[in-house]
Formats: sequence, C-alpha cells, structure tokens
Amino acid sequence: MATIRERGPYQWQAQILRKGQSPQYKTFNNKADAEKWARQVEAEMDRGIFLPRKESENTTLSEALDRYEREVSSNKKSHEKEKVYIRQWNRTPLAKRFLATIQGKDIAAYRDARLNEVGTNAVRHELALLSHLFTIAVKEWGMGGLINPVQQVRKPPSPPGRERRLNPEEECALLAACEKYNAELSSIVRFALETAMRREEIAKMKWNVVDLKKRTVIVLDEKNPTGKSNRVVPLSSGALRILSGLPRMIDGKIWNSGKNYMTLAFIRVVSRARAAYEKECEEKGIKPDPAFLVDLTFHDLRHEATSRFFEKGLNPMQVAAITGHKTLQMLKRYTHLKAEDLAELLK
Repeated sequence: MATIRERGPYQWQAQILRKGQSPQYKTFNNKADAEKWARQVEAEMDRGIFLPRKESENTTLSEALDRYEREVSSNKKSHEKEKVYIRQWNRTPLAKRFLATIQGKDIAAYRDARLNEVGTNAVRHELALLSHLFTIAVKEWGMGGLINPVQQVRKPPSPPGRERRLNPEEECALLAACEKYNAELSSIVRFALETAMRREEIAKMKWNVVDLKKRTVIVLDEKNPTGKSNRVVPLSSGALRILSGLPRMIDGKIWNSGKNYMTLAFIRVVSRARAAYEKECEEKGIKPDPAFLVDLTFHDLRHEATSRFFEKGLNPMQVAAITGHKTLQMLKRYTHLKAEDLAELLK
C-alpha cells in the first residue's frame, strides 16, 4: 500500500515500498495527483510490467537530444541533416520539458504550428527523428514507463515527389551559362546528367575511385569501412569524355568545387541563364515562358538523369544499381515516363 504524506502546505509525496522493487517516490502539488500516480505504479507492479520512471522523469528533451546526437545520429549518413532537426527541437519550449511529461497533444500542437512555417516533408523528418529518439530511450537507454508521444499523432501526408524535368531548351541555356561563367560547373552539370550521382557524391570524387578502362566510378560509403555498401556507377561515353578531358590535381580530387559551392554556383548560373533568356525574348519581341528554368535545383539533375535511364530502356533493377535507390518503390514515380512506349507495345 502506498504512503501519501504531506510535505509542507503545498506539496504531497507518494511513497511505494515493495519487496523486490526499488523504492519509488514522487512529489506532487496536490494529494489527488499523488494518489493517482501511486495507483498506476502499484497496478503495474501487480502485473509485473513496472519499469522505474526516474530517469525519464528527470531527463529533459534537450539532454536526450544531445545524447541522441552523440550516440546515434553521429553514426548515420544523414547526420548533417539530422543536426538541423535536432537544433530545431532544441529551440522549442518542449526542449526544457522532461521526457515523461511530453504527450501526444504536445506533439500535435507542435505539428500544426510548424506546418505554418515549413513544408510537410520537413515536419515529417522532424517528427521521425523525435520518434526514433523515444524508441531508443526505451529500448536502449532503459527509460521505463515512457510512451512514444509521436506514435499517438497523425503524421502530415507525404508530399508528391518532384517531377521537374529539364527540357532541351533549358538544358542548352543552362550549359551555355555554365560555359560562360563557370567552366568547371559545366563539366559537373553534364556529369550529373550522365550518371544521376548526388551532389555530395560528385563533390567527394577522387581519381583513385575512377577506372577509365573499366568505365566505372566507385561511390564510397564512408560510414561503412568494410566497403560492402560501396556503389559502382557505370560511366557512359559522355561521362567518360568529361572525365578524360579534366586536368589531374596534386591532391587527387577531381573537382575544385565542394558541395556547398556547387549549390551556390548552380543557383547563380540558373539565374543568369534565365536573365539571358528573358533578354533574348525581349529582343525578338516574344513572350518568355514563365516556367523557363524556374524552380530548378541541382538535385533535379539526378531526377532528370534517372528519367533518361528509363527512357533508354533500362529496367528498375538496372536503374537502381546505378542510382543507389534503396527500394524499387522509390523508383515508382519514374515508371510513368514509359507509358507512351508501353502503349506502342500494346498496338
């Protein structure tokens, strides 16, 4: 039987002493809450499912986030992205709350407010990180009596995948601007369109992973030193010509540009290409296409290259081997690109 005793004029302490269990104490602002907590704990002890709540009741979300980053996130490929989500959670009032006090309604309120600030995909990533933190806290950190509040709320619907294609006129204008303002970026853009490699993968390339005779480049998985997760990307004739024409640098790197510079340079070149296009339209007295080169990102080059692989007749397994997509489901949105060809086969 639990003991409830008054501690001063405004506090009540619940105490549970049972054989085979560590003593449980908790202080409340009123007697009713103390009795409710004691009944819940004793019921769990009777059923043999009680786990001490002390750690989860004394660990703030901010402290848990710091531990999660050190022990879990730092070992992921997505560590840099997750650091952004961790910083975001640390900026919220929930960061100062103890883990055991965070409820589904708190997460739902955060979700709704956050959707007014950023897109659904960002919110889904933030919620996914927090959900994994609670899972780790229970399963690996041994925080008893902790319920994952993220699992109690609805997730925002997944946004439709981007289907931005690069039409021939846009490609010509983009490459012309690259040649004029940034010759290396021109090679990088053309290489991305030939290989569907990610920006970071291209930026980290070195000559020691390129085999011009075998026409391959190895994309290294730096998080897995065994090499089992490395991906071998075949080089098309176009990609081979691009690499063969590049100078060799002493440090072994293929490109001078890092991934962040690539992004900034790409944004500048797209802007200049758009400006040149509008000027040309003005000189010819024609109305410019409002969508020309608008909303084009470096990652769209990967989408374009992947789409072209399907248009060349490669099947999903072959494309996945080149692009590194983990599941065929991730390539599903590209299959519609072959609808016209399938229609021809059905004649």
